[in-house]
Amino acid sequence: MVFKKPTSMEECVYFTSRTMGSGRAMSWVFRKECPKCKKGIMEKPLKKGGKIDKKSEYYVCNSCGCQESNEQVENGLVLNVEYKCPYCGNEGETTTEYKRKTFEGVPSYVFECQKCHKKIGLTKKMKDTKKKGNEDLGKE
Repeated sequence: MVFKKPTSMEECVYFTSRTMGSGRAMSWVFRKECPKCKKGIMEKPLKKGGKIDKKSEYYVCNSCGCQESNEQVENGLVLNVEYKCPYCGNEGETTTEYKRKTFEGVPSYVFECQKCHKKIGLTKKMKDTKKKGNEDLGKE
């Protein structure tokens, strides 16, 4: 199976490209089609300043204005993954649900290598807790 790849970020709810040791993964989630008009795409509403309201509790169709809750929209989304397994080197494509699970103690999107069947996690990118210039504090 060959996945359709996104041509722009506007098509995606989520996109990432990562390296994991000797492996790599590129994953994306396409926006959901409107269930009412079948023409528009479900997206977060805009704030007064014209920016997307990321914290909104619902999605709106950009064509007909139909509204659905976050839960309704996000439960129907699928994470597409194109990967090279860090364990066996197999290259493949797979899908998994668009829901973070705890994997090795970290919230991750988890998928399985089709060859060696090991679980691979796409972790949430965490900010570095060390601030530049503070590494040597207390060492005088």
